[in-house]
Amino acid sequence: MADNGSKPSVEGADDSDLDKFRAMIEGARSIVVFTGAGISTESGIPDFRSPGTGLWNRIKPIEYQDFLASEERRQESWRRRFGTGDSSWSNAKPNRGHLAVARLVAEGRARAVITQNVDNLHQDSGIPDEQVIELHGNTRYAKCLSCEVRYELADLKQQFESIGRVDPCSRCGGIIKTATISFGQPMPEVAMARAGRVTRECDLFIVIGSSLVVYPAAGFPELSKRLGADLVIVNREPTPLDDIADLVLHREIGPTMGYVVGVN
Repeated sequence: MADNGSKPSVEGADDSDLDKFRAMIEGARSIVVFTGAGISTESGIPDFRSPGTGLWNRIKPIEYQDFLASEERRQESWRRRFGTGDSSWSNAKPNRGHLAVARLVAEGRARAVITQNVDNLHQDSGIPDEQVIELHGNTRYAKCLSCEVRYELADLKQQFESIGRVDPCSRCGGIIKTATISFGQPMPEVAMARAGRVTRECDLFIVIGSSLVVYPAAGFPELSKRLGADLVIVNREPTPLDDIADLVLHREIGPTMGYVVGVN
């Protein structure tokens, strides 16, 4: 990895930890990267949980069972999607942290990225779809909950603006929903199985921008450590797993990852 100039300065941080992190990456045989909302806030996407500023503090999420049971709640969900706050998602671009992760994948150092994010920014940074494991789905498209046919949001938005609603699936009559995992919705079995498999096979597990409070997703770094992998956590705030990690960096994500991986 190329050196990327001076180390990012963080008050009270030990710069030697950056060199240790770089050495751990260079010495690893198989890396898995696990990302949460913190990597995307630097692209202007608000997170969900921060006290006072998280999206869930400002608007109550619609739970999955309510979405299924109520036509009114379904259309409210689409109104929120198309009528408020859409620009911060659609205009977001990968930042230096995303690009650093993409470099690790492109170089063959990281075999997969497990993400709690739904913003598609890892794919936008150049990581192939098949190497991104989305635990909470993807907000860039929708699908029928019955036959799983994919719907593009641009088409659904046009329909919603034209008639004031999103109709049922044209193929089977099922309910159409954004391809994200809502409160109360079962976790995606295939993605969870893939995440478990790559976690068991890695020797370095890097957590970036996750509070590590959401389970079962937060169980993957615990599993990696239990099976003997090194665990690194890069997050601005402390996490419940800091005590078991081999290295913890409470730093800004983009400058930190950019420096360690060598991405401007």
